Amino acid sequence: MKKVAFVLSLTVVVSLMLAVSAITAEQPEPKDIVDTAVGAGSFKTLAAALKAADLVETLKGKGPFTVFAPTDEAFSKLPKGTVENLLKPENKEKLAGILTYHVVAGKIMAADVVKLKEAKTIQGSNVSIKVAYGKVKVDNANVVKTDIQTSNGVIHVIDAVIIPKDIVDTAVEAGSFKTLAAALKAADLVKTLKGKGPFTVFAPTDEAFSKLPKGTVEDLLKPENKEKLAGILAYHVVPGKVMAADVVKLTKAKTVQGAEVTITVKGGKVKVDNANVVKTDIQTSNGVIHVIDAVMLPK
Repeated sequence: MKKVAFVLSLTVVVSLMLAVSAITAEQPEPKDIVDTAVGAGSFKTLAAALKAADLVETLKGKGPFTVFAPTDEAFSKLPKGTVENLLKPENKEKLAGILTYHVVAGKIMAADVVKLKEAKTIQGSNVSIKVAYGKVKVDNANVVKTDIQTSNGVIHVIDAVIIPKDIVDTAVEAGSFKTLAAALKAADLVKTLKGKGPFTVFAPTDEAFSKLPKGTVEDLLKPENKEKLAGILAYHVVPGKVMAADVVKLTKAKTVQGAEVTITVKGGKVKVDNANVVKTDIQTSNGVIHVIDAVMLPK
């Protein structure tokens, strides 16, 4: 009797093992981010863009990555001809910048995304994350599907292509550079700082401008003082993308105005001329912003 029971038990165990093996065999290994997107059939434009930007190998790599993936319909919302232009070889760098702005390092599931206000992309800039009425927005895009797991990360589907902001748009959106934005407009420098660059901008806050003698800002914004204003603003801009880690190694930096600003580091604090650097490395699509607490005037 015991022998029969043992044989029956052994049969049950073997059957269970075979069943588990069969189930495991039926479940294919999860695909990587690129193959998952291609297999879905609704990311044909994204797949073509990744290929044109030479990013396929990157997103087939170990990762993990979190990808906010625009659908074909999302790409179709862009102005006519935009996609075709971006796919041209001469726009490869620009396309890569846009695509990497959709990728965050690490595997961030939806439950964790909603706890964030922003996330740093591998492009370098931050995307804003907003949650309202149970819906999630990444910059201007709605998240329409979440947690598509892959072998090297996770995909969240979005209904619009998100475009990294340039220096001007980043400053305007921050809300604390209204005077600077008005000054750039008055000095006809908006187009310049929305250009390719890259630029490093030491950006005075509204509070910094308010420290100037009474009436100074109002006078500078007058049309007859446009050239003087442009000179002051250009004195806050250094050509190239100089991150904080490199700024502290310098004693001087030549501005696009032509003169040099003096850089001093003391007690872990950085000063550019008379201004304290209060926030660093705000990355944009065409450079970087370092926030300062005073307006610098060319000597």
